[in-house]
Amino acid sequence: MIEPYDADRAALVSAQTALRAECAGLAALQTALATPEQLGHSFSAAVALIAECAGRVVVGGIGKSGHIGRKIQATLASTGTPAMFVHPAEAAHGDLGMIDAKDILLLFSHSGETSELAALLEHAARHALPVIGVTSSPNSTLARASTLSLCLPRAREACPMGLAPTTSTMMQLALGDALAIALLERRGFTADDFGAFHPGGRLGALLRPVCRLMHEGEALPLGTPDMPLSAVIMEITRKAFGCIGIVDEHGILIGLVSDGDLRPALTRDLNTTRAADIMNPVPITTRPNVLAQEAVRVMNERKKPITSLFVLDEDSRPIGIVHLHDLLRAGIA
Repeated sequence: MIEPYDADRAALVSAQTALRAECAGLAALQTALATPEQLGHSFSAAVALIAECAGRVVVGGIGKSGHIGRKIQATLASTGTPAMFVHPAEAAHGDLGMIDAKDILLLFSHSGETSELAALLEHAARHALPVIGVTSSPNSTLARASTLSLCLPRAREACPMGLAPTTSTMMQLALGDALAIALLERRGFTADDFGAFHPGGRLGALLRPVCRLMHEGEALPLGTPDMPLSAVIMEITRKAFGCIGIVDEHGILIGLVSDGDLRPALTRDLNTTRAADIMNPVPITTRPNVLAQEAVRVMNERKKPITSLFVLDEDSRPIGIVHLHDLLRAGIA
């Protein structure tokens, strides 16, 4: 008996076959990078060439390679390597004027025979601009015209007909990302640098330092060890952070009283019980340059929820306080 066609199962089998093909391509790329005579030497040389470039990386490609090129250009630019995309077809109609004498060309073409790249290659040759070509054909026009050729290993396309660019574009993308990350690390690019290039959206919020979100000055709920419980309650209520920081005569934070610490103490005499009697002497705090995402992590990893963090200077004096609601409003938590 012939089993009925199962469309759902067929879709899953097709998807897994495609992923296996692309994983095989990535594995072949990893092996080539680990082998100096295949891709290792040329990749290292490309990283050095781009790192020493006084201008920008001009990325180009047509079709699917062009889409990959646009993504790589964006990744390079956002991780500290100045880059722009020039469409090869537009280059021959005036956009060559965008390319400076200090720039480097990074061109993508699976076959290496993309005719639209001719204008870019001729311009590079005329002005002695370095060209890094990414192709799967080591004997192609692009490979021969390049200062450095990054030749991808041959791999089967995920497309069952072997026609639609799938595995090959995945490998181009992975190699471009590898270039960007190698350059990022070579430049010593930090999370602060990344945040400066990504000020918008949730990513920008996560990369904001705590000092840009904290409350300061008169907003800080502070008290002394001898403060009676009645005054502690008033200060917590007035400042509305759910806690009060206890400081010594030098302004150094020596403890914290939270709403949770107050509840079991309400049976005591509110005028004779002091803040020092119920405070937590080792409160969780943070520093002004700590990223907001790290502050969220600190708040969330405790068994007992923390909703506020005091921000201390290098002498352990409170200079600010950040509340979970501030992080929520900023789109972080």
